[in-house]
Amino acid sequence: MGLLEQWRAKAYNEKANKGDLQRLWSDYFNKEKEIYAQLLENPDEEVKGTVKELAERFDTSIEYMVGFLDGINDSLKEKNPIEDTLEEDTVVSLAFDKELLYKNMVAADADWLYGLEQWKKIFDEEKLHELYLEQKKSGTVRKETKIYPNDPCPCGSGKKYKKCHGRNK
Repeated sequence: MGLLEQWRAKAYNEKANKGDLQRLWSDYFNKEKEIYAQLLENPDEEVKGTVKELAERFDTSIEYMVGFLDGINDSLKEKNPIEDTLEEDTVVSLAFDKELLYKNMVAADADWLYGLEQWKKIFDEEKLHELYLEQKKSGTVRKETKIYPNDPCPCGSGKKYKKCHGRNK
């Protein structure tokens, strides 16, 4: 079983003690926040190294680093091959797309991450708000208003829909 499978088996184990699982996620989220805060200090710098080297650099366990890599992978400029081949000596890159990362944090409802102070050094308030709204709206399904035969035609002709553009439908 690879590192990613081990992480997922532990972190998403439905049979595990709920208290233990809660503590695991609480500890993980605190470490994740620290790592993102460091990465966002120099958002254009590509942080690269083996899984083990990155775990040491960010003062965390291999396990939490694997969880972090799993979480950030969709926000990277180039995804890391983490699915089947991730080992301690696998070289990975943390070069992320800033806008995509912010939107993915919003999509995950991770306010402790998209609310980090470091974001204000990267984007102004207006841009952060724009990215937030863009992400929230992307998940909203809008239903077109139904046009009934006796409604005025939307083309503005003044005729009923059934006598205008709805005639051939």
